[in-house]
Amino acid sequence: MAIITDDTIESTARTTLATLNYLLPGGPSINRRFVSAGVELNTGRYGPYPVTIRDGRAIRSHFTLARHGFTLLDAPTSITDFHDRAEVEAKYQDEVCEHVRQALGADLVFAQGWMLRSSSGERVAAHKAAEAASNKDEEGEGKKPYRHYGGLQPAAGEVHVDTEPSRQLAAAERLYARARPEGGPGFKRFVMSSFWRAFSPPPQDCPLAVCDARSVGDEEGTPNVLWVVDRVPETEEERLAEMDDAGQLAASIFEYREGHRWWYFSGMERGEVLLFKFHDSRPEERGGWRTPHTAFWDGSFEGARERESIECRTIAFWE
Repeated sequence: MAIITDDTIESTARTTLATLNYLLPGGPSINRRFVSAGVELNTGRYGPYPVTIRDGRAIRSHFTLARHGFTLLDAPTSITDFHDRAEVEAKYQDEVCEHVRQALGADLVFAQGWMLRSSSGERVAAHKAAEAASNKDEEGEGKKPYRHYGGLQPAAGEVHVDTEPSRQLAAAERLYARARPEGGPGFKRFVMSSFWRAFSPPPQDCPLAVCDARSVGDEEGTPNVLWVVDRVPETEEERLAEMDDAGQLAASIFEYREGHRWWYFSGMERGEVLLFKFHDSRPEERGGWRTPHTAFWDGSFEGARERESIECRTIAFWE
C-alpha cells in the first residue's frame, strides 16, 4: 500500500505564479508602519519576489491550525450588509467569537476589533474622503482622532504577521483584564488570530495568501512598530524621527526565503472564513504558531471581481 504523505497530497494542488512584497535587506534600521484613514505607509523598503502560490481549494480538509497555522472554515453569518457599520458593530464580533471558540476549543474568546478592506483604490479613496468630511468641524478641523477600527482600508501589501512575539504576553495580559474586568482564574495559553472573510462575489481579484507556518523559522521576522495617526508624516525625516517605539504595538515583517510555502483558497464564498494564527503561546504548538500573510493579484481567472473583505482579530484564552 502506498504511503500518502503531505507532499503527495499537496502536489495535486493547482498553482499560480504571483509576486509578493517582502522586506528588502539594507533598508532603514527603523521600521515603522503609519496608519490613518484609507492609507498605510511603511518606512521599510519592500520589493516584489516571484513565488508559486498553491490553491488549497480542492484539498481544504488537509489544512489545520495546529499544523499549518491556518484553516478554511464554513462560518455562516447573519450580517446582511457588511457596509452597514451599525449592523456589523451590533452583531458581528459576537458571531466571530463563537466561531473561533468552537474552532479552537478555548474557554474564552475576546474580539479586538474589525476592519473592512478593498482591492479598489477608488472605493478606499472615496471612503477616506467621506470620513474626513464627516469629521470636520465648522472651522474645517478634525473633531476626533483617527481610530483604526471599523473603517475601510486597502488590501495588505506586504508579507507580515500582525504581532511581534516579544510583546504578546503583555498584550494578552491587558486583553484578559478587559475580558474579565471582575477578575478571573488566569490563563495558561492564548492564541491571537485573524478571522478573514471575503464577502464580494468570487472569483476575487486580490485574495489573501497565507504561508505554511512550518516553512517559517522561529528566528525570522523584524519588528515593525505600529503608529495610528491622524496624518501620515509626509517626509522620510519625519517618519524616522525619534519616537517612543518601545511603548507601541508592533507587527513582524519578513525577508524573502526560498523555502516559504504559500497557499490560498480560490473563489471564497461569503459563508467561508480563513482562520489563521498571529501568535500561539503554547510551545508544543510551535509547528503552526504564526502565519505570515499578504494579499496578491491573482491572474488565474477571467472576469475576477473587486475583492471586499472583513477581518476581525480575536484572542482566545484557555483558563
